[in-house]
Amino acid sequence: QVELVESGGGSVQTEGSLRLSCATSESTFKDSCMAWFRQAPGKEREGVAHSHPDGRTIYNESVKGRFTVSRDTANNSLILQMNSLKPEDTAVYYCAAGPQIWSSRSGCLGKKSWGQGTQVTVSS
Repeated sequence: QVELVESGGGSVQTEGSLRLSCATSESTFKDSCMAWFRQAPGKEREGVAHSHPDGRTIYNESVKGRFTVSRDTANNSLILQMNSLKPEDTAVYYCAAGPQIWSSRSGCLGKKSWGQGTQVTVSS
């Protein structure tokens, strides 16, 4: 069973920054396509940033230039650095891991395992 543990959420003001981490096992980290998703109240879950083990990444247009996804190999963690946050970034952020099936348009494809989520709140 895949375990994904998110941390780093919180409350910030507009233009603030937060860093989310998703810790997992070494095998999951090395062998999985991993991604960050988010879900705002009343909205569907959407992909934020995807990371393939071979280094490929893809971002939601709404976060390009502000968010950066990376892999912390020392700690088997997927990182989401979020800068210049906006109120519309407010959501529960989820980490996901799945097979190495990649779409240049959508990122990680296939059935995923999910973390418990972490709340990000941006106030104006």
